[in-house]
Amino acid sequence: MEQTQWVRLEHLLRSRPMPSLAVLRQEFPALVFVSCDAEDLADSPPFRRYPTADVFLMDGRHHCLCVTHTLAEATGLLVAGRAAPA
Repeated sequence: MEQTQWVRLEHLLRSRPMPSLAVLRQEFPALVFVSCDAEDLADSPPFRRYPTADVFLMDGRHHCLCVTHTLAEATGLLVAGRAAPA
């Protein structure tokens, strides 16, 4: 993922409410977007934290997907939704 893509993407991720995966996929067709519950990744540090989700970078360049913290290696994002703070 290029830095310019991340800047555009982060602007959307900071918006309230966070856009749906369908919107993200439409805006960034070359990237993969996956969602899960934040509890599924409770032991993993996210790349970024937002009020309603943690965002993890995914590297899908090899046989299996893996989490990366390097923007240049990212081929997609995993958005782990969580309840907004009360």
